[in-house]
Amino acid sequence: MKKPNIALSIAGTDPTGGAGIMADLKSFQASGVYGMAVPTSIVSQNTLGVQDVYHLPIEVLESQLKSVFDDETPDAIKTGMIASEEMMETIKPYIEQANKPYVIDPVMVAKSGDSLMDDKGKNKLKSILLPLATVVTPNIPEAEDITGYKIQTEEQIKKAGEFFLNEVGSKGVVIKGGHLEGDAIDYLFTQEGIRSWKSERFDTQHTHGTGCTFSAVITAELAKGHTIEEAVNTAKRFITLAIKYTPEIGKGRGPVNHFAYQKVEGLDYE
Repeated sequence: MKKPNIALSIAGTDPTGGAGIMADLKSFQASGVYGMAVPTSIVSQNTLGVQDVYHLPIEVLESQLKSVFDDETPDAIKTGMIASEEMMETIKPYIEQANKPYVIDPVMVAKSGDSLMDDKGKNKLKSILLPLATVVTPNIPEAEDITGYKIQTEEQIKKAGEFFLNEVGSKGVVIKGGHLEGDAIDYLFTQEGIRSWKSERFDTQHTHGTGCTFSAVITAELAKGHTIEEAVNTAKRFITLAIKYTPEIGKGRGPVNHFAYQKVEGLDYE
């Protein structure tokens, strides 16, 4: 049996398994890659909201990263909840040294509306981590926060996409259009051009962890050696099925189904 491709998630936790590194690990597994995870923050959350957050000491974050990279360099890396500038500065040299595909899900606010990143961290994200990104996956509110633009139309989405490429220096960005009216359209911007994916909307409130899951699948596909466009195409199909077949867990905004894609597509990874 050949050595598997490896994806690493650096993000916060979710004890109910719908978001954060728990969702990332399930998404990696369902995509056929070996998952590793370094928690940045311990988050007490469920489908009803965030109850408490504890940010791990920087020395603990550093020692976890050192443990991973001293032993095995992953084939692709993803960051999710990075709460502070100090955390970003700690993570940055590992991303640079690895020189592997790097996906940023710029998690700032939970589905419940709870803030997951301090204001200084929001301001520093553009200069510390975003320039290193192979792909950034903001939703509309996150893209507005990062660019400073109001985004309500396709033209404004294009303006924001160009900002990530030309002003920030990211190689690619997927701006997710789920917050706009009409069909759910995601836009991919790279130096090669623009591509969009349209999908139907499902009548469900169970969308907890969609951003984590979508970006984790992109990470997994990049770890396999696929192009950015191929990775996003697979991730779009994955998340559409994950939302279509939600497991109906919890009393609030429940999680998506991380194994729907594997089941529907009949995938059996060796």
